[in-house]
Amino acid sequence: MFPKQSRSREVISLDGLWNFSPDYDLCAGRDGWNSVLPYAEVMAVPASYNDIGVSARLRDHVGDVWYQRSFFVPAGWRGKRIFLYFGSVSYQATVYLNGEKLLSNSGGFLPFEVDISGQALIAEENALVVQVNNELHWDTLPPGEVVEQISLSGAVTRLQKQQHDFFNYAGIHRSVLLCATANTFIAYIAVETDFDNTTGIIDYRAELNNADTCEFEAQLLDRNGKLCATSTGITGQLIVPEVLLWSPNSPYLYKLRCSLTTAGELLDEYELNVGVRTVKISDGKLCINGQPVYLQGCGKHEDADIRGKGFDYPTYLRDMELLKWLGVNSYRTSHYPYAEEMMELADRYGILIIDEVPAVGMLGKAVTSSDGLSAVFVEGKLDEAAWQNHAATLRKLILRDRNHPSVIMWSISNEASTMELAAEPYFRRLCDLVRSLDGRPLINVDFAMIAPGTSMAAKYVDIIGLNLYFGWYSQCGDIAGGAAQLEEFLRAWYAAENKPIIITEYGADTIEGFHKLPATMFTEEFQRDFFAQYHAIFDKLPFVIGEHVWNFADFMTNQGIIRIDGNRKGIFTRQRQPKMAAHYLRERWQSRRAKL
Repeated sequence: MFPKQSRSREVISLDGLWNFSPDYDLCAGRDGWNSVLPYAEVMAVPASYNDIGVSARLRDHVGDVWYQRSFFVPAGWRGKRIFLYFGSVSYQATVYLNGEKLLSNSGGFLPFEVDISGQALIAEENALVVQVNNELHWDTLPPGEVVEQISLSGAVTRLQKQQHDFFNYAGIHRSVLLCATANTFIAYIAVETDFDNTTGIIDYRAELNNADTCEFEAQLLDRNGKLCATSTGITGQLIVPEVLLWSPNSPYLYKLRCSLTTAGELLDEYELNVGVRTVKISDGKLCINGQPVYLQGCGKHEDADIRGKGFDYPTYLRDMELLKWLGVNSYRTSHYPYAEEMMELADRYGILIIDEVPAVGMLGKAVTSSDGLSAVFVEGKLDEAAWQNHAATLRKLILRDRNHPSVIMWSISNEASTMELAAEPYFRRLCDLVRSLDGRPLINVDFAMIAPGTSMAAKYVDIIGLNLYFGWYSQCGDIAGGAAQLEEFLRAWYAAENKPIIITEYGADTIEGFHKLPATMFTEEFQRDFFAQYHAIFDKLPFVIGEHVWNFADFMTNQGIIRIDGNRKGIFTRQRQPKMAAHYLRERWQSRRAKL
């Protein structure tokens, strides 16, 4: 659970400036950097390290970097459970305390924690070192390959090959927290909500640690702190008369206060926000609280100038205010789980979330078959080891985010080679796993290279996601021709699968301030016209239940001839200023939001 202060819990932030040493020469293993960093620079935490300096060597470094800082454990924490919480470290992290290795973690977008109760020095200085590695391989999410390039002089450069279109930012991306609880504590809370007419129903389940003889109580408070319902026992039900439902237009949040006591003494307390709402697929429609909802919004990225993917509240709040200004009711966490703080903001603002794991770039590009794609669901690539990591990441995502009312759907992957026959058992097993853990709808995102009726994943999900760029990557500049192919493609997909479709990506690169009449590619006029033609198709197809433009804001990618300092498909610049299309979309979406 996300660390929060309470009457029983204490949290100290370790964010700030850390000592920092890139391991350019692959020497740390023999030089004892787990205790002391030689020639240390300084680095901000949280942040990506890539764009803070002015060195291309650091920006493009493939391998390890090392972070170090010291901290003190308060004397009052003696005898308590003490742990370190990392919001995310991309992509692999090894944690050392006072020279001793405590933990290794793989996965760059979900939190992990390590108990240091037995290793931390109380009321003395502790040395914390984190080894960070940014290498991607076929069994990581996202996958990739590291290759070595040898120059004419014999110099060896390590390069990261990837097939996802966003920059491989790395570092300690989210907050590092030093936390303390009692040794008897609440380990986990899960809630599920429903309602019957005006009566709200909240089923909860708690997991406790060292609490065999303790008493557990759950209290539900309204926005004004008034007690609405109470229950005892680690599993129970809270009945809420005259319930106020959570929805995009009225995101009402209750507070669930859970306490653990023994003989009247408080041992632990934890609070979380709860929104009472239901999510179901009914008659081909996505329904929130029994009412059909058409999703309108954006794909996004955690991406900003200088800080890269680093956690930053001002940027998060600016994004939420811009989404509200647009009239958005939803977005997808493309293409990885976002910070928990961003999920809490979505709960507060009433934004519906398609929650996605970092399963992006799961396709081949070597021209070894008639369709131009090499097989990837094979031994040594997306094999059993890769599946196990994919499954473990889905489990962690669901455990972290299941209590957020904003989360309405789990996204299994983005643009994988789902046409391969070997992809069928891979995705069937994933979907079976997710359904055993949670009842929210499942979506998988395919793209134009997956012909209607050929996706091995589509049969196992509830909603089809499609990323389509007819008139941009194909029929270049011919918006009308692209729209005609779009309609044909969508009708064929629906005929093949008979499931509702969300257009999870559509858009055109646009350079802000570039204008031309008649419109041409990369102008602001072209982007606006592109959206208008697509919307005319969406509006006449009843099986299309959502539109997410690509992208909310310009974002950084690897260098390439189709990228002008990153991907420019944003309707806002990377600095969060609107392009012409943002005003067009605001007019469309604001006029429709009240009806959704």
